[in-house]
Amino acid sequence: MPAVLTTLDFLRHGEPVGGKRYRGQTDDPLSDRGWAQMAGATAGARPWQAIVSSPLSRCLAFATRMADETGLPLTVEPRLAEVGFGVWEGRTAAELERDQPGCVFAFKLDPVARRPRGAEHLADFQARVAAAYEDLLCLHAGRHVLLVAHAGVMRMVICHVLGLPPAHAYRLQIGSAAMARIRVEQGEGGRFDSLLWLTPGA
Repeated sequence: MPAVLTTLDFLRHGEPVGGKRYRGQTDDPLSDRGWAQMAGATAGARPWQAIVSSPLSRCLAFATRMADETGLPLTVEPRLAEVGFGVWEGRTAAELERDQPGCVFAFKLDPVARRPRGAEHLADFQARVAAAYEDLLCLHAGRHVLLVAHAGVMRMVICHVLGLPPAHAYRLQIGSAAMARIRVEQGEGGRFDSLLWLTPGA
């Protein structure tokens, strides 16, 4: 019996209004530049058969437009929302460093022990994203799907696929409108998940 091939293309949102900052679950809309970045990333061939989006507007607005243009079905998956950053929500790295020098670098070195106060625990974030990934694989087995989400979500998915500890997730640099393609082969002997490519984004 031939293997079932499922392809998941993860697209990070473009630049939101307000520029680069630890936005987390703060629901800022896309800037004009962000719209252009995402349009550029999805120009050309559109092989998808369905679209899945984070509920946050910087993802969902573009996913809705894409669904309208292509006629593809769109579903919203709440578990694809970005990680909550607690007291860092809405703040830039420069602002954080001014108030607490070295805090951003310390977070990168140990994102488990050095999380911002009130932030979602990394293990909880990884668990909800992995659960969404597994459910979406079952729901869309054999299809090619576009998933519009966030850098943190893409990091957790890639760590899940490659068997990396979530604490290493921030070693993956994922820019605005970056894309990652995951292919999953499922057969009688088991399942093989692979990262085919990751674009750097803007």
